[in-house]
Amino acid sequence: MSNSSNSSSHSSKKVRRGGVLIPYEHPMRTVLDYVLLLVGAFIMALTFNALLLPNQIASGGISGLSIIFQKQFGWNPAITQYAFNIPLFIIGVFFLGKQFGVRTFIGSVALPTFIFLTAHIEPATDNPLLAAIFGGIGLGLGLGIVFRGRGSTGGNAISAQLLHTFGKINLSLAVAICDGVIIILAGVLLSFESAMYALIGLFVTSKMIDIVQVGLGYTKVAFIISEEADQLAEAILHDLDRGLTKLKGEGGYTGEGRTVLMVVVGQTEVYKLKSIVRSVDPQAFVIISDTNEVLGEGFQIQA
Repeated sequence: MSNSSNSSSHSSKKVRRGGVLIPYEHPMRTVLDYVLLLVGAFIMALTFNALLLPNQIASGGISGLSIIFQKQFGWNPAITQYAFNIPLFIIGVFFLGKQFGVRTFIGSVALPTFIFLTAHIEPATDNPLLAAIFGGIGLGLGLGIVFRGRGSTGGNAISAQLLHTFGKINLSLAVAICDGVIIILAGVLLSFESAMYALIGLFVTSKMIDIVQVGLGYTKVAFIISEEADQLAEAILHDLDRGLTKLKGEGGYTGEGRTVLMVVVGQTEVYKLKSIVRSVDPQAFVIISDTNEVLGEGFQIQA
């Protein structure tokens, strides 16, 4: 049995940088994490000042709340974010423990600091739709980089965690509620149109985070049920040059044992895989679906 996703030869607690595996506990990995945290926060600050703030797009988070307060009361967005982020961090540590750590504190301070330092830059556009789309891309890119550095910019992430813990609701729903409240406030206090643009920005942000986290490439995973499993496995191993895993299955109706082949292939290899299956066993039952990320030999190394 060969397993294409078997990464036993690569420790799951290491990352590859410049061809060198760096253990997560290594000091260089810690330095890299902080660099990623600061770079991500800086990108978010540029996006905020160049696109979101001048176009009044409050697409969730404490940064969105600071846009509403700036419009309503003239408060400096950086000061507003300090005023919310730091107390939220203290509350989070008090009620939820030290899980937020130094990275969350640095992120909570770094983002409003960079917003303050880049407040002088000129708006990139006065078109709110473009600002919503590219603002979402910028925020998603920055947040994705922060997450790659195992960090957080605090704010709504802490609010959502508190709601999740004490409200006993799903974490993703808690995040949606926190962002939703801010977007509703934008609709009431700014304009309904502003809230619609904010929703566009929030959607683009979430998609961009996914891209940064798992990449643009999609691979395919195929499950093949065949009476000729051994012959098919041999053909896939040699003709397609892909590893595979043999899973033990059982017919739901007959109760008979059968072998299920699982193989992961790139998009360009799907047609060849189907051709191999057809040539060996035209009666084979095949399921092929998308998979966003594959780690291990023959595919990317975990970062």
